[in-house]
Amino acid sequence: MNLIYNPHLSVDCVVFGFDGEQLKVLLIERHLDHPTDQINDKKLPGSMIYEKESLDAAAARVLNDISGMKNVFLSQFHTFGNPQRTSNPRDLMWLELTTHVKVDRIVTVGYMALMRINRKLTHNNTDESANWYDINDIDSLSLAFDHKDIVISGLEHIRHCSTVEPHLLFQLLPRKFTITQLRKLYDVIYGVKSDVRNFQKKIKQMDCLEETEEFEEGVSHRAARLFKFKKKEI
Repeated sequence: MNLIYNPHLSVDCVVFGFDGEQLKVLLIERHLDHPTDQINDKKLPGSMIYEKESLDAAAARVLNDISGMKNVFLSQFHTFGNPQRTSNPRDLMWLELTTHVKVDRIVTVGYMALMRINRKLTHNNTDESANWYDINDIDSLSLAFDHKDIVISGLEHIRHCSTVEPHLLFQLLPRKFTITQLRKLYDVIYGVKSDVRNFQKKIKQMDCLEETEEFEEGVSHRAARLFKFKKKEI
């Protein structure tokens, strides 16, 4: 089947993960040797959409290519259409060489995705590889297009979503986790320092939190009880 790209529209995914201490964002490292230039920097996972493909389907395809998963949480949050976003000749050259499509101006739709950081990444070819980066290091990294702005906008979106739907945070934690892990995740997303006792009282009142009979293993301190997310019955 011959799939044709739409040369004016793309999707870019801000994929968040949590390693127990820091919030991470998934970036694609792109490398391109060209007679007139060399490209060695990073970009968000993304793609032009196909002519007969919906935006949601394109974003799901991008995430499936990276993780092999078809059920990654996705939330569309903003459209980026500044005419200057493709003003860098190196970005434009890379885009045209990798898609074999003539591009002038392209608008991209941002999606936020949540993924457990221990998920095996399947995206790895000669010119690109996927890796996790600390969200606090974004300013110091060289990112393609306007992807730094998209990451910042995605961070604002995850804060909004987790305020409205707190259960979304559980998608970034192990299937069984401690209250401390949940508190650290909450703190790094919102950039706060929660009071331990107040947080424990507040979080234990959530009807989607289920206490297990299991405790941490292999720790030097007193083992903490493990909890898990309790899905609501419909």
